[in-house]
Amino acid sequence: MLINVPPRSACTPSEITPENIYLSRRQFMGAASAAVTATMLPGWALADGSVYSDVEPGKAPDWFAEKQSAIHWKAVDVKGESITPFKDATQYNNFYEFGPDKGDPYANAEQMVIEPWTVKVDGEVGKPGTYSLEDIIRPQQLEERIYRLRCVEAWSMVIPWLGIPLADVIKQFQPTANAKYVRFETLNDPQHMPGQRSSFSLLDWPYREGLRMDEAMHPLAILAVGMYGRVLPNQNGAPIRLVVPWKYGFKSIKSIVRISLVSDQPQTTWQSMAPNEYGFYANVNPQVDHPRWSQAKERRLPSGLFSPNIKETQMFNGYAEEVAGLYAGMDLRTQY
Repeated sequence: MLINVPPRSACTPSEITPENIYLSRRQFMGAASAAVTATMLPGWALADGSVYSDVEPGKAPDWFAEKQSAIHWKAVDVKGESITPFKDATQYNNFYEFGPDKGDPYANAEQMVIEPWTVKVDGEVGKPGTYSLEDIIRPQQLEERIYRLRCVEAWSMVIPWLGIPLADVIKQFQPTANAKYVRFETLNDPQHMPGQRSSFSLLDWPYREGLRMDEAMHPLAILAVGMYGRVLPNQNGAPIRLVVPWKYGFKSIKSIVRISLVSDQPQTTWQSMAPNEYGFYANVNPQVDHPRWSQAKERRLPSGLFSPNIKETQMFNGYAEEVAGLYAGMDLRTQY
């Protein structure tokens, strides 16, 4: 009797995979392959719009694109905190050069011209001059610093910045022994900054800020040129801004065009306007209230009317371990 042995490649009709299942599997395998490939990509390839949700893409200038492949991601992180959505961080902020309302910077800042950009460096330095932004950034590696941001108005965010240590930039200019403070100045451009030409503005332009030299040289202080893995949006202080995470947000001056190293404490914009409300140091301090509201708590964005996200304010915004030594022996109630 002959025994029919079917070839190994033969199959019965019941064993044939239906077409719709076959196609679904191909789609699944394609997605899985893409996921594996993604894990092999460098950080910069995933940063813009992938690592952080709802990120609007930004056109990166050449100097920024050149730095992306070598970014040190999460050089500083914040434990136990959720990063503020990109939309909240870019559409709710103070930048009075573009108007007094929280949405004015987002609505009006696009018209600001940020290329080319130069920064004047003067005062107590060995290498004064007018530097292009590229010259300032080129020697440095970009780092991602995820910091809390606490506004003096008692709202807060958590933002992933991209920047460089301020100390490294200051060293480039060779400060002299007489350099005790660093003074910063924002762009003065009424043509493209409607808030500067408004008759209702009470501020004296250009906006000015300052730090004591040891504050400026502290490792946490940075000059930011990006956020959420992409170049800095105009409304957030493009193309270069200061970020000092243990101080109230108004100290982190935006769109910097001048850095001066000086021997005397500089007059800053808000301190000059209302010294009883805004001191030179402006350290986050839950024990020192603003004259018109408490600083003991803060509203962490996003936060709604029916779902308020209220947190206890931390001394030095949670960075006391790193920076408290800068103020040893000072009375932070009087030197606020």
